[in-house]
Amino acid sequence: MASKLHQVQAKLLQASQFVTKHGSAYHKQLLEQNKQYIVDPPTAEKCNELAKQLFYTRLASIPGRTESFWKELDYVKNMWKHRHELKVEDAGIAALFGLECFAWFCAGEIIGRGFTFTGYYP
Repeated sequence: MASKLHQVQAKLLQASQFVTKHGSAYHKQLLEQNKQYIVDPPTAEKCNELAKQLFYTRLASIPGRTESFWKELDYVKNMWKHRHELKVEDAGIAALFGLECFAWFCAGEIIGRGFTFTGYYP
């Protein structure tokens, strides 16, 4: 156990030395590559303004998203009405989608219980 701890400490020391040596250059390169996204002057007031713009822009996009949702729902209803014309590929895709939704639900439940599989808290 002590040898593993020593190995981990050595790796961490090596990683921190690498970051110390190359971190500044990486930071400068990253800022240079993405300078079109940087707002000048970078002040707290400008950050607050951008945050408000993002919030209200997303708020304004809700009607369009709602309209898209109802169109998708109408499409599903239409497919259900004409299910006798449904191809095997479409049914397979729908089954995989349902399975994926169920898997995400199960993963969320496990995460919500603190990564326990039984739900038992000792």
